[in-house]
Amino acid sequence: MKVEEFLRNQKIPYTKNHHPEAFTAQEVAAVSHVPGARMVKVVVVKAGDKYALAVCPASHRVKLDLLSKVVGKTARLANEGQMEEIFGDTELGAEPPFGAMYGLETYVDRSLAENEQIVFQAGTHSDTIAVSYADFDRVAKPTAGDFAEHL
Repeated sequence: MKVEEFLRNQKIPYTKNHHPEAFTAQEVAAVSHVPGARMVKVVVVKAGDKYALAVCPASHRVKLDLLSKVVGKTARLANEGQMEEIFGDTELGAEPPFGAMYGLETYVDRSLAENEQIVFQAGTHSDTIAVSYADFDRVAKPTAGDFAEHL
């Protein structure tokens, strides 16, 4: 399911923007003219034997040791092959922050909640979507924790 269809089904108002192709969350923030604290970085991890999404601001880095404490299991980065299996409808590295779209748990670093609005990649390296943090929280139902550090 494409992210826009998911958002419409969940009745989440959103704004979509097109930008020059960019690959890292920080690059996307720069070309989109969005502060790194509002741009979402999605990190796909394997926690125990299950995959999950760790979501934090682009200006932060996920600390796997801290994430493991939040998850309650050892968390490690998923590899590209595993990510391609799960996210067949997105470009690699442009996954949206809604684990529910893929049957995955979502974990969010508490620092992201400081924003009224967040921006994330819309499944491509040249499109972003902006939604309110409140709508993201309501639909993603993420487990919040402190697992990211500012770069």
